[in-house]
Amino acid sequence: MPVHCYGVPCDVEAIAEIARRYNLKVIYDAAHAFGVKINGESILHYGDMSTLSFHATKVYNTVEGGALVCHDADMKYNIDNLKNFGFRDETTVVAPGINSKMDEVRAAIGLLNLKQIVPAIDRRQVIDSIYRQELANIQGIRMIEKREDVIYNYGYFPIFVDEKEYGLSRDELYNNLKAQNIYGRRYFYPLISNFEPYCHFPSAKAEHLPIATKIANQVICLPMHQELEYGDVERVIKCIKR
Repeated sequence: MPVHCYGVPCDVEAIAEIARRYNLKVIYDAAHAFGVKINGESILHYGDMSTLSFHATKVYNTVEGGALVCHDADMKYNIDNLKNFGFRDETTVVAPGINSKMDEVRAAIGLLNLKQIVPAIDRRQVIDSIYRQELANIQGIRMIEKREDVIYNYGYFPIFVDEKEYGLSRDELYNNLKAQNIYGRRYFYPLISNFEPYCHFPSAKAEHLPIATKIANQVICLPMHQELEYGDVERVIKCIKR
């Protein structure tokens, strides 16, 4: 169950090879990855299934909801049964199920948002470029490198703060931004492994998750939205440089 985190594609070929070797199914969490492509092909073509989020914070949204994308008629049959109380038709119930249908109001909002998704992503790309250009030479601030073979949706702009090089910790920078009414997000922090239901497991200890722990303690997702004014983007940049 790999995650295309921040809309950055996983190593899909390596994951496919592992799945073939051990006869595994691959379900991608593509909540961040609507519209993302590798070598011109949708990220949703990879794996046995992908899950999409259409929550209001996503690049494409229906206010709330999501979608499952699969490539097998039998799998779709089972999904359709599961999401609709197990109903096959008016008089036939074939299995236990839940109510996971998208309602008509959210579907209507989604249809409207499809009409503006291309210019929205184009605008986000411009903001991404400004951030990259202006933050590129700040010691201790790292960004995710862009791949030439990927078309991104520019849903998020995470930076990673190296306290020793930058001179402030991630939390100090986060609070400085907040004091200027700039609301980034420490996303994902804390790690799920730190929470009460999981922290007692030996596998949840920080020493067993060194990379995840390091990144969780360094990341800030900067403001990113297609309606973000360029003046506000410059204000974010100036605060980080200062």
